[in-house]
Amino acid sequence: MAEFDYDVLVIGAGPGGYVAAIRAAQLGLKTACAESRATLGGTCLNVGCIPSKTLLNASGLYHEAASGALAKHGVKLGSVELDLPALMADKNDAVKGLTGGIEYLFKKNKVDWLKGLATFTGAHTVEVGGKSVTAKNIVIATGSSVTPLPGVTVDNDGGVVVDSTGALALPAVPKNLVVIGGGVIGLELGSVWGRLGAKVTVVEFLDQILPGMDGDVRAEAAKIFKKQGFDIKTSTKVTGVSVKGKTASVTVEPAAGGEAQTLEADAVLVAIGRRPNTEGLGLDAIGLALNARGQIETDHDFATSVPGVWAIGDVIPGPMLAHKAEDEGVAVAENIAGLTGIVNHDVIPSVVYTHPEIAGVGLTEEAAKARGAVKVGKFPMMANSRAKAISDTDGFVKIIADAETDKVLGVWIIGAPAGTMIAQAAQAMEFGASSEDIAYTCHAHPTHSEAIKEAAMAVRGKPIHM
Repeated sequence: MAEFDYDVLVIGAGPGGYVAAIRAAQLGLKTACAESRATLGGTCLNVGCIPSKTLLNASGLYHEAASGALAKHGVKLGSVELDLPALMADKNDAVKGLTGGIEYLFKKNKVDWLKGLATFTGAHTVEVGGKSVTAKNIVIATGSSVTPLPGVTVDNDGGVVVDSTGALALPAVPKNLVVIGGGVIGLELGSVWGRLGAKVTVVEFLDQILPGMDGDVRAEAAKIFKKQGFDIKTSTKVTGVSVKGKTASVTVEPAAGGEAQTLEADAVLVAIGRRPNTEGLGLDAIGLALNARGQIETDHDFATSVPGVWAIGDVIPGPMLAHKAEDEGVAVAENIAGLTGIVNHDVIPSVVYTHPEIAGVGLTEEAAKARGAVKVGKFPMMANSRAKAISDTDGFVKIIADAETDKVLGVWIIGAPAGTMIAQAAQAMEFGASSEDIAYTCHAHPTHSEAIKEAAMAVRGKPIHM
């Protein structure tokens, strides 16, 4: 009789967890994955990355048609109607297809899905679905959930005040939407409803939107969103939210203190961040303590302080991004199998899927300068032939390189396909590229990616098309 039921048990079937389980099974380890949600894929596939991108795409198409923007391209339309139920059904179909796809992959790779919330009763034992299950290695991949705003009650079931989950399923387009938080989630979901006709007001406590991104990007993004009709209130704090019937009153005042102001809205989105999901895991039963931010600390191999217990994704330090968790899922499975699994956390791209998209990888100019002398090259999309040809010229590419070695330290992009473009920059940085390496790499014409080449040439002071 085997000493353990499984070689590997993964707790959580989000992007990190399901990838870890599949990779472990591929490596010949008997694997199970415990998930309490009715479908696989975690927050990302069910109520995060995937449904939001579906809505961003659909709302973008509607806005393009309804605003008359296509007329300049010779496409004239008559009356344009929004069918919100059909738009939501499209979103639900995308989610169903992808979550079902993971279930198929589990079956294909012989990963057992243990349905229920797993709670530690020992370092190698969990209680899940009323049964005790043992595993030689247990991987915590429970992800994160919405950070609540103290004193503000969220009601996603038809309420006025919602979080990101509720904002994906509003029953009607709000006339006025107040978004509390000027980060990625707030701006993306604000864009969805703004394109469908809502008047969007963004309230951000800090002095600029998009915390953590490059300063030039933050400033330019604010200009673009304002041009799109967003009312952005930075250096502003929310002091209260009250609801009467189907209307919310949001009280705000300057972050440094001052005269209060009341914003009326028929929908309020609370999007101030996310926090690790560790409650209910029974970590105290195995003596695993959290750090000051409520995260689980690991070593370079993703092992915790408890032998046989590992952790990846949003529950450990680092950016809360699905692709980071996926890479860590592969790495932890390989480390458990005795191979060498590595994630370069210095090269994790991030993307904001608004229009235009915003993407970055590596250091901001501010962070790079704090470490030493740098050279910066910048190239506007206004001078890019592809962007000009399609009349979509907002944004720029910015490359930050070490002043002495010319090694690329960071790349930041605002542009229609920035999320796709950033992959080139990330791969170049993974190989330790210099700006010269990028500048002397032939790029196809006419493409948006030529702006990356030109920005690299600008680092050396020699762009061609400006």
